[in-house]
Amino acid sequence: QNEKELQDVVKQQEEKMLQLIDKSGEVTRLKAEVSQLKRSLQRAETEAKVLWEEMRSKEHQVDTAYVQERVMLRREVDKLRLLLLEKEDENLRLTDKY
Repeated sequence: QNEKELQDVVKQQEEKMLQLIDKSGEVTRLKAEVSQLKRSLQRAETEAKVLWEEMRSKEHQVDTAYVQERVMLRREVDKLRLLLLEKEDENLRLTDKY
């Protein structure tokens, strides 16, 4: 009787663990998706910022190659800022860990 109850409890615990693992994987996937969406938003905001700056500085004539280069450079700066923040976060996690 006791052995049967113990087996039932162990089985329930195993099921709960599997559910938690599934939820953990879903949370990880959602975090990755949010991160990707944030990067996409940042890219779009960067392009909009550059285009508005160019439209304000030049009244009627716009050099599209120049604008594209500015967008690319601004993206690169944003990418480097993001990498810096990620490294700083990683360093904080490592210092907290030890």
